[in-house]
Amino acid sequence: MQWIVLFLLLWFINSMEMLTQARRRKQVSTTLFENCTGCIMCSEDNGCISCQQKLFLIIWRDGMRQYGACVHACPPGYFGVRGQEVNRCIKCRSPNCESCFSKDFCIKCKQQFYLHKGKCLSTCPLDTIAQPSTQECLSKPEKCEMGPWGNWSPCTNQGRTCGWRWGSAARSREAIKSSKEEAEACPVLTESRKCRMKKRCPGEKKGNKRKEKRERKQRRKKKLDALLAT
Repeated sequence: MQWIVLFLLLWFINSMEMLTQARRRKQVSTTLFENCTGCIMCSEDNGCISCQQKLFLIIWRDGMRQYGACVHACPPGYFGVRGQEVNRCIKCRSPNCESCFSKDFCIKCKQQFYLHKGKCLSTCPLDTIAQPSTQECLSKPEKCEMGPWGNWSPCTNQGRTCGWRWGSAARSREAIKSSKEEAEACPVLTESRKCRMKKRCPGEKKGNKRKEKRERKQRRKKKLDALLAT
């Protein structure tokens, strides 16, 4: 009697697994046939097998099974190879590569990675500089030829040229016959210095200055009293 019950239980479990697999296969096949546009041959189990001319066949895996689809252009992380019988999308070897010329030679990296000799690196080698705008590692210039320093800017503090005791002035120079990327690797291109300003702006009366100072102290006192009251 126990053997019969065990046999029925195993048969029931096996039947449920077969039913689940059949439903999953039906769902997958429905999705595949909805995307069979451009296919010359389309399998219920594996999707597109061959594509129309000029389209690319891309194949991806889901567990032990592989599926195919026909696309006009290969997605990021793949590169297209045209052949006499079929055009294929082949996956780039590096997971950090967004676009590649061949399996092992990247031409564009994913964000936060830099391109250097076909490889995508998180940091550039010591003999190169990182260029964030193009996500590339550029060679450092062998020699920086610098132009003369320009004139010092007016002495300012918070955008004003008077009303303070101290401010700062700046001047700059340019790298001769260097691109913007090369210039970034050259010595300091700008420098600043501390400078003395006129404490009182033209037309400003001394009495007005003292009055403003008293008013500022009164405002600070009122704020402090309000905080202590709370």
